[in-house]
Amino acid sequence: MEQLPWLPAHADLGAALSAARRLEPAARFAEAVRLAGYRRDFTLTGRIDRLATDGLADPALREGVRPALTPLRLAILSSHTVDHLVPAIRVSGLDRRVALSVHVAPYGMYRQALLGEDPELAAFAPQLILLALDARDAPIDLPLDSDEATVEAAVQARIDELRTLWRRARARYGAQVVQQTLVPADPLLFGSFEALVPAAPHSVIERLNTAIRAAARQEGVLLLDLAWQAARLGHASGLADPVRWHQAKQLVSPALAPLYGDLVARIAGAVAGTSRKCLVLDLDNTLWGGVIGDDGLDGIRLGQGNATGEAFLAFQRYAAALGRRGIILAVCSKNNPEVAEEVFAKHPEMALRRGDIACFVANWNDKAGNLRHIAKTLNIGLDSLVFVDDNPAEREIIRRELPEVAVPEVTEDVSDYPAIVGAAGYFEAAGFTADDAARARSYALNAERQAALEQATDITGYLRSLAMKMTARRVGPAELPRVTQLINKTNQFNLTTRRYTDADTARFAADPETLLLSLRLSDRFGDNGLIAVLMARPDPALPPGELLIDTWLMSCRVLGRQVEEASLGVLLEHASQRGVKALVGEYRPTAKNGMVARHYEKLGFAPVPAPEGAESGATFWRYELRAAEAPAHYIEVEAA
Repeated sequence: MEQLPWLPAHADLGAALSAARRLEPAARFAEAVRLAGYRRDFTLTGRIDRLATDGLADPALREGVRPALTPLRLAILSSHTVDHLVPAIRVSGLDRRVALSVHVAPYGMYRQALLGEDPELAAFAPQLILLALDARDAPIDLPLDSDEATVEAAVQARIDELRTLWRRARARYGAQVVQQTLVPADPLLFGSFEALVPAAPHSVIERLNTAIRAAARQEGVLLLDLAWQAARLGHASGLADPVRWHQAKQLVSPALAPLYGDLVARIAGAVAGTSRKCLVLDLDNTLWGGVIGDDGLDGIRLGQGNATGEAFLAFQRYAAALGRRGIILAVCSKNNPEVAEEVFAKHPEMALRRGDIACFVANWNDKAGNLRHIAKTLNIGLDSLVFVDDNPAEREIIRRELPEVAVPEVTEDVSDYPAIVGAAGYFEAAGFTADDAARARSYALNAERQAALEQATDITGYLRSLAMKMTARRVGPAELPRVTQLINKTNQFNLTTRRYTDADTARFAADPETLLLSLRLSDRFGDNGLIAVLMARPDPALPPGELLIDTWLMSCRVLGRQVEEASLGVLLEHASQRGVKALVGEYRPTAKNGMVARHYEKLGFAPVPAPEGAESGATFWRYELRAAEAPAHYIEVEAA
């Protein structure tokens, strides 16, 4: 089976790895990160992992690596052998822009590690815990004639045990838990009749997986849905191979390690906030067959009636579905803009419409420059982009010029495009809310705001014309999932980039001494949704009556609209009501949040020495409430 088909093939990956061994440590690690973006088998994956060893262990060697990597500690607690999978997990992490440190608990000791004492796991302090279980681990073994109620009770008992393990993992380590679903390992007993026998082995496993998914949704646990992957890949995929199982208790064969590693790494990326946000699409021979400038509106192949036209329509429908999920859609095409936009407006078979596209760039400039323009216009990083283009030369140019941009290696047949983009997992999610679904529309509205700004004669008049309204509230149960999601994925406008689990956020929201606020913004163009999260809390290093601003994050799409000033005003009002004397802001620099380095200075905070025990490089800023004046802005603020 072809491993990682969305990645490009290297002309001679083995030779490139050999040459990289002679480089200096920093350059060697940077080359390992680059080579992790190519198609590879088990052996080559292991060689890339060895090349990256020093860099993964030494943060100094990771400085300057492009794209920047987010460090994350992953612990794997399993009932099957996973040691042979660890290199693939780390290497795929590099491709997903995550520097993964991996700890593997002793084989089969997952219960003891969570319910008892595990000094090594405690010292490792995992941020992510993968509970990788197999169907043979303590199977539910009931008489085949057991009735539905008996099977259901047995399944519920197993789910209750898993809930206990999940909760213990969160309580003890504050980690995000990922549960692996169960892959059937034994042959069917009844053939197609198996699903109609409640106690048949495959029937029980299917019930367990359904119950695991439901419980995970309730408990805020993420899934590594290996059962769905097994169904997609088929029996010969390398999952639950009886030979590998009996020889080494390997549920996942070495041949499948690169894919398994990527499945784990993309979840780690979603937790770390490195999942992609924007799908950028070429037009000619990507969204329709033919060249619109040559073939005309009636000559392009699109829609019902022939196989090629239906394939292009299917890809458009998949892109539109991603847009409804909240993925931003953009266009980057070498074309005359009027001709290109006419297809969206007039072709009856288009599944995508112009209003679905947040940024439409059609010109004769180089596509690397246009992608930079798209990222700047949308106010997102280049590392948020996925660029789909049928032209292999254009794909190679973008990979060379903009290594931050993900460029799937699509085939010559557009019928494969949805499967390739979907299988690549660029848009892996760690949550989904109504605000997520509205995100793409909000970026499209931002383009309208930008147009209004360009037409305005002065910034004051523009800000007044927006008629902005901010709603501020204490975070309640309904907002917790979205707030946690923002805390864990916001990188650029994030003063401290602290990451918290669902349990942490719920605890802060319930703490009467902690201010955890959510801010929403609307204007005459529409609703921006939840755009900022602020958290201020007492800290042992501060005197009584002062609060540390533990978290201040904001969506970049509302920059330049005085939201920072309005947010500070909200925080000052809530703090004053509690008799707080001063607020202390902390800025912890990262590879991505340089844009907010002077945030507190601009808002009138005074620099103060870092308290004892503060993170190296962090700066601190103090704001006296007794001398504070409400910051000036043109936003109407109301409490909810």
